[in-house]
Amino acid sequence: MNISFKDKVAFVTGGAGGIGFATARAFADAGAAVAITDINEAAAKVAAARLIESGHRAIGLHCDVANEDSVASAIAATVSAFGRLDAAYNNAGLHAPSIETADALAEDFDRVIAVNLRGVWACMKHELRQMRKQGSGAIVNCSSQSGLAGIAGLGAYTASKHGVIGLTKAAALEYARKGIRINAICPGTINTPMVTKAMADHPVAMQAVIDEIPLGRMGTPEEIASAVLWLCSPGAGFMIGQIVAPDGGYTAH
Repeated sequence: MNISFKDKVAFVTGGAGGIGFATARAFADAGAAVAITDINEAAAKVAAARLIESGHRAIGLHCDVANEDSVASAIAATVSAFGRLDAAYNNAGLHAPSIETADALAEDFDRVIAVNLRGVWACMKHELRQMRKQGSGAIVNCSSQSGLAGIAGLGAYTASKHGVIGLTKAAALEYARKGIRINAICPGTINTPMVTKAMADHPVAMQAVIDEIPLGRMGTPEEIASAVLWLCSPGAGFMIGQIVAPDGGYTAH
């Protein structure tokens, strides 16, 4: 499938590494100018420089998705640099400690919800304001296989990712006739730095998750990136409020 984003502008949160950077690079390789945003501004700028060195147009920006003003500033800077916003991948997220609900801390729950759920809401809000002006655009929100199935010990994370699916469906219906498509992606266990850390912190729980993947392996960031690009492309023009799960078959049980 030959997907072109020539003369288009893409915005990626959590873009300095893992799935975020793989997606930013895929957008750039397809012709888009890309805003790579991350809570780690230095890492975002390094990631953007890698794309620029390869002949692409890119900027690296600070963006703390838990802070709505930070989100608004990053999107404004993107539009200022490139003139528009055509595609957005709201990828930034974090894990919570694996713990029984009775023993969980409120501050851990609040932090996960602030980033994984409220952060997606804030990103959509400001992306949609720009796309509404243009009368066009495509947004993909990052949920998780945990947005489709419960995983013991990950109550806060599971709640946040289920919430992303609800937000996606509601917003998709609001903008379906306004030229803007919104969908969500539910990656399975992907070989990223976040999963590597989770494996180190919770080896037994994480290995149990991996053992249950029907395909028998973790996914790659590039496999998720290709799904995001398709959802943002004209080839997915009839996809509205849909939940796509590249998870090696995990949620097919």
